[in-house]
Parts: sequence; C-alpha cells; structure tokens
Amino acid sequence: MNTNKSAGKVSVGGGSALGQNPFGSLSDLTLPEAPKGTGSPAQVSAKFATGSGVAKPEKNRGRVDVLREKAGRGGKTVTVAAGFTGIGLPEKEQLAKKMQKACGVGGTVKDGRIEIQGDKRDEVARILVEAGFRPVFAGG
Repeated sequence: MNTNKSAGKVSVGGGSALGQNPFGSLSDLTLPEAPKGTGSPAQVSAKFATGSGVAKPEKNRGRVDVLREKAGRGGKTVTVAAGFTGIGLPEKEQLAKKMQKACGVGGTVKDGRIEIQGDKRDEVARILVEAGFRPVFAGG
C-alpha cells in the first residue's frame, strides 16, 4: 500500500475561504440606457408577460351570465350566454359562430341569448373574455 497522500489526490480538508467574489467585477460595468418610451420596468415586464410584446388595452363591455340549462330540452345540456348589453344581433351571431367553431358543436342565437350545445362553459367564457366581456358563471 502506498501511503503517499500527495500523489494525484486533491485535498478536501477545508483550506482557506474563497478569496474573491465572482460578481465583484460586475460593479464596474455600466449598463446601457433603456430606449425612450418603453415606460417603467414594471410596465415593460407586463407587456412581455402577455407574450405579444405590446400591451393590450383592457376593455370592459359588461357582464354576461354563462348558464348551463337542461330543462325543457329532453335531457340535453345547453350552455347559454345571456345578458348582453350594447351589442346587436349581427355581433351576437358572430360570437356564436366563433363559439361553435371553438367548441366543435352547434348553436344558435335565440331571444338575444347565445345557446351552445353541450356543457362548454369554460370555452364560452374564454371567448367572451377575448371579446372584452366579463363572464359570470350563474346557475348550476
């Protein structure tokens, strides 16, 4: 057996403390100025948190109730978006078409309400949020 401790081995016995700060040289560097018109760092990070790089204006077009109904439909479930204010029939039909396409089901606009076949409340609420409405789940 070889008792020579220095032959090819690294000492792990503590030794001296780390004598330098690896980030010490960064204090001497100067950072470039931010481009004008970008706003505060919080505003810039909010813009990029959306993933688009451009802040979207928040619009609130009112509350819309999102219901799940079964009564009077032969046991079939229907998702209903009701309580629209300030939009006409053409825009409701356009929203209904977008909801039908996203959910992969049929639907209609009846009595100022959008009816989508099946229990699709989450998808309907997402589309309403994208359109600037504030969906509220009501009923069962």
